[in-house]
Amino acid sequence: MKLLVPVKRVIDYNVKPRVKSDGTGVDLANVKMSMNPFDEIAIEEALRLREKGVATEVVAVSIGPAKAQETLRTALAMGADRAILVQTDDPVEPLAVAKILAKIAEEEQPGLVILGKQAIDDDSNQTGQMLAALLGWAQGTFASKVEVDGESVNVTREVDGGLETVKLKLPAIVTTDLRLNEPRYASLPNIMKAKSKPLANKTPADYGVDTAPRLETLNVREPSKREAGIKVASVDELIDRLKTAGVVG
Repeated sequence: MKLLVPVKRVIDYNVKPRVKSDGTGVDLANVKMSMNPFDEIAIEEALRLREKGVATEVVAVSIGPAKAQETLRTALAMGADRAILVQTDDPVEPLAVAKILAKIAEEEQPGLVILGKQAIDDDSNQTGQMLAALLGWAQGTFASKVEVDGESVNVTREVDGGLETVKLKLPAIVTTDLRLNEPRYASLPNIMKAKSKPLANKTPADYGVDTAPRLETLNVREPSKREAGIKVASVDELIDRLKTAGVVG
């Protein structure tokens, strides 16, 4: 079985994003970029399934600028077999990403598509669900455990009330949550090997997908700064202050 794993290049999770002075977006100049953490988990899960003998090939795919090759090389260094870059310098919204991935899935015929539940830059949490709808495949979102059983896959999901296990008929879409696994580090020998692994370059036009934005960003601003806290001498004073602030009646 072949596994398809979409990955996204985002601002490194250790970096504090800065808003442009004109409020048109986030400043990406000279900012460290890396693979979306949820996608790292997806790559790791795909590799573990291959190591168990469930899968025979792991294909990483990214949609973005030429520099997204670095993200794909990271996936290859972790252990992915080959990669596909759909190159575009334009911002691509979740629906367009899902349409491109659907075309790639039709070409590659994977048994399972594993991707992060969301990207940490836009937090949309939409691509996996849209992809499942476009392909007409079963989906298991927010996965904390994935077990392939013959022609089906059991996905344990993190839901508000605890955990829920669903059985999906393959092929299927799975989106990963934080507690699914801990991604491995790429060793130096594997980083060197990744340079010679196949990486195909495509464009959205190759798949007949229009990536024109359907949404317009009007303004971006940082959250309001929190006011400093205060100490009170007693519960009575606390209640008085809460009443004054209109928090309690």
